[in-house]
Amino acid sequence: MAKKRKQKESRNIFDDLSPHTKQAIGATIFAVLAVFFILSSFGNGYAGPVGTMTDRALTYLFGYGFILAPVVCFLYMYVLLKPREDNHVSLSKSIGVAVLFVAVLGLFSLVGEHGGVVGSMLKVPLTWLFSEMVTGIVLSALVVIGVFLTFNTNLAHLFRRTKPEEGADEEDLVAIELPETEDESSDTSEEAVEDEDTAEAPPKEKLSERMGFGKASGDFAVSSFSGPYAPPPLSLLKKDRGKAGGGDVKANANIIKRTLQNFNIQVEMDEVSIGPSVTRYALKPAEGVRISKIVGLQNNLELALAASPVRIEAPIPGKSLVGIEVPNTAKSTVGLASLLLSPEYTDSPKPLLVALGRDIAGNAHFANIAKMPHGLIAGTTGSGKSVTIHALVTSLLFRNSPEQLRFIMVDPKRVELTLYNDIPHLLTPVITDAKKAILALKWAAKEMERRYDILQAEKVRDLDSYHQKVYGPTKAEFEKNGTEEDADDLPESLPYIVVIIDELADIMSTYPRELEASIVRLAQMSRAVGIHLILSTQRPSVNVITGLIKANVPSRIALQVASQIDSRTILDQVGAEKLLGQGDMLFLSGELSKPLRLQSAFISEEELKKVVAYLKDQTDAHSLDSIDLDGSNGGSPDAFFASAVDDEDGDDLYEDARQAVIEAGKASTSYIQRKLRVGYSRAARLMDILEERGVIGPADGSKPREILAGNNEEDANTEEDV
Repeated sequence: MAKKRKQKESRNIFDDLSPHTKQAIGATIFAVLAVFFILSSFGNGYAGPVGTMTDRALTYLFGYGFILAPVVCFLYMYVLLKPREDNHVSLSKSIGVAVLFVAVLGLFSLVGEHGGVVGSMLKVPLTWLFSEMVTGIVLSALVVIGVFLTFNTNLAHLFRRTKPEEGADEEDLVAIELPETEDESSDTSEEAVEDEDTAEAPPKEKLSERMGFGKASGDFAVSSFSGPYAPPPLSLLKKDRGKAGGGDVKANANIIKRTLQNFNIQVEMDEVSIGPSVTRYALKPAEGVRISKIVGLQNNLELALAASPVRIEAPIPGKSLVGIEVPNTAKSTVGLASLLLSPEYTDSPKPLLVALGRDIAGNAHFANIAKMPHGLIAGTTGSGKSVTIHALVTSLLFRNSPEQLRFIMVDPKRVELTLYNDIPHLLTPVITDAKKAILALKWAAKEMERRYDILQAEKVRDLDSYHQKVYGPTKAEFEKNGTEEDADDLPESLPYIVVIIDELADIMSTYPRELEASIVRLAQMSRAVGIHLILSTQRPSVNVITGLIKANVPSRIALQVASQIDSRTILDQVGAEKLLGQGDMLFLSGELSKPLRLQSAFISEEELKKVVAYLKDQTDAHSLDSIDLDGSNGGSPDAFFASAVDDEDGDDLYEDARQAVIEAGKASTSYIQRKLRVGYSRAARLMDILEERGVIGPADGSKPREILAGNNEEDANTEEDV
């Protein structure tokens, strides 16, 4: 038993070393080997008897390829020391170095039998199967493959020639390429198979008629963005900073095991995952142990570990393990640039992909707003709500041009989202007034209806299909054969629209009914037409996050909250009260059965201002139209607001109820119930609307209500219309 324990401890002797330390040790060993091989090749005892024997042995094995041994050592040293996002040595790079070395030995043997035994072992079977020329081609191909594997490159990178602007730093040229949307990729394939035998062109038609699509129009059309656009360079953002440390991991694991054993709970410690903010100790309970008993010992574990708060995840999703999450003694900052450099982000064609953060294992996580399709962010002051919103917005700005994406931002606090003023992606300047926020939501609802009319007319089911089948082919035809006259006949691009409200509670306290109705209507229907909502609040109460809003906003981000009640309000379960703040969050979506703990990406105010300044510079050459919420296009904003509220608060039977009470000369809830054959709730609501619009007077005890509007007013209105 003691022997087994000793063997287990010897196997884990290097567990306390960080991956970077292990890589540095390995690189040092390869550097020493390279110097040793170089001295051995000189002879004359420079490396002693061992060096002489090594020189003879390697010359026998590798021939002239022995001179490549130091080069291979330096390559492995480069692989170990090259900064990467992951913390382990890539197996593909190691294989690449080996393939490159062996292929070169084969070429040496093919040319002059100077590849040693290894080169001959590779050359002989190849020359037996193929001719010497084909063998040379195969070995050369292996050399190229080895280079690709070692340096993680491809032919496009080797032959690409970019001409930077004079005075531009090399670092500033690093930028994310805009993802190719489905309509653009399909356009290329469709153009390739078009018949080119159209020698005699018929009389010129309008572009929209030629393609068979009509130009969508409407009073609420989103203005198109015309002008060059280049995404911001990633050099404006910072990568991960700091090193996470969980303290004495072995000691903590023993403390957890011993504490549970004191309460007669037998467990076996499993894996340990060190994340940016917390370290998770996974354990496997013995058979027959109730998970609830472990969860109930949370306070005892906090006392034993001298750490608070400790969160218990029982069980870990997808594993038969229980996770004990302990705050780190040293935290690392998740930089947004590190996430945006991840292949999951750069290689994805999804235009609305956003970076969320890193999980406990250090893996990057992303979310597609198109599938969310709406999000709610809630947490106390200082928990990281605004920074999380900035990270989401910046992820979208790095991925989409103003032709693909537009924003409506509402910031009653006036200090967070106002930083984005004047960027080309905004449909309107950042809204700080509650009344204008309601107007913007009403505008979004009318835009949603207009887009549904367009989709119905074009016989497509959603915005992606519209881009792929309508806008994409027409735009491709215009770029190929269109003229300036055809530009006016292009169908609308219909960009995605993301509505962001930074503080929901402030507007809810002013216009609760109008705000809830607008949000619910948009959340229920706007997904197919590309309109999405991101709501944020620091007061997660049922008065702000109502049942209707929760039912229609399935994706939620809970940051640190004050109590279990607040956590249940956001996530319908406890857990958020145990978070650490500063971007530590629980993410829940329709695709997840349990909340996922993440550390949000951090973007500083300085980084954000650099990105915004870069985007503002792109609007200098052209003016950008926006939606009008000030009544400059006729009518006052108050009139527009009143009409918008009336549209939302109206009822299909309002005109019937109005005519009925005017003709009868009396108004009561029971009368409207009998006359219109509706229930009490709807009849009472109609009475409220009639009172609000001045048709009837207020209730006065048992006296009947006074009829304020009459047929004379209706006749006068009819004459004015005529």
